[in-house]
Amino acid sequence: MKPLVIPPAAQRDEHSIQMLSAWIAERGQHCTIKIGFWEENGHDEAKAWGVFLADTVRHIANGLQEKHGKLAPETTAAIIASFHQELGKPSSEATGSFSDGHH
Repeated sequence: MKPLVIPPAAQRDEHSIQMLSAWIAERGQHCTIKIGFWEENGHDEAKAWGVFLADTVRHIANGLQEKHGKLAPETTAAIIASFHQELGKPSSEATGSFSDGHH
């Protein structure tokens, strides 16, 4: 197992909330997702996830620019194109079950 570090801001903020954790294991993707957080706080859940995922894409693009010199706007466009292609014609099925809550 090779977990990532918890960002310093999340460590400092006693109100921080982990929204998503994704792993590649047993030849597939496995996630834990905090579903319902935004709805419980008066926001449209789907729209809020869209914003969250867009912010995540920007972080990925910025990281690739910083680490490998890839231009962030080009990386963002490539990720979006791949995202649309994968949603339109999945290369694999998203299987599994949803468990409400955490330990």
